[in-house]
Amino acid sequence: MDKLRVALVAHDEKKADLVAWVERHRACFARFDLVATGTTGLRTMERCPELPIRRLKSGPLGGDQQLGALIAERALDVLIFFVDPLSPLPHDVDVKALTRLAIVYDIPFAPNRAMAELLIAELMHERGDTEAIP
Repeated sequence: MDKLRVALVAHDEKKADLVAWVERHRACFARFDLVATGTTGLRTMERCPELPIRRLKSGPLGGDQQLGALIAERALDVLIFFVDPLSPLPHDVDVKALTRLAIVYDIPFAPNRAMAELLIAELMHERGDTEAIP
């Protein structure tokens, strides 16, 4: 089976939460091809150095748009994007475009920890690889 390509993105106030969640599920993520926006990718790599992550630009500098392009090219299978709905974002238009593309191209999208937990469990179950789920 080909590796699924999973994108990791988080707003500033949610980065620590996403990184801790990925660290908890590092055995699962070792089975995926990972891509992340700049700072999210850097922080994840610092906590999980064994996970190879392709880092894109920071979200406000074009990383969200790079992920959108991967979705449009059907080169991304899953979007895990921990969203902070309470913080104003200068690049809100890019964020909305990214989430809209995930919906249009019908890829699994987790905007928070609860959905990400369900999504990772289902992905591992579908692949017959439930050993990695904590």
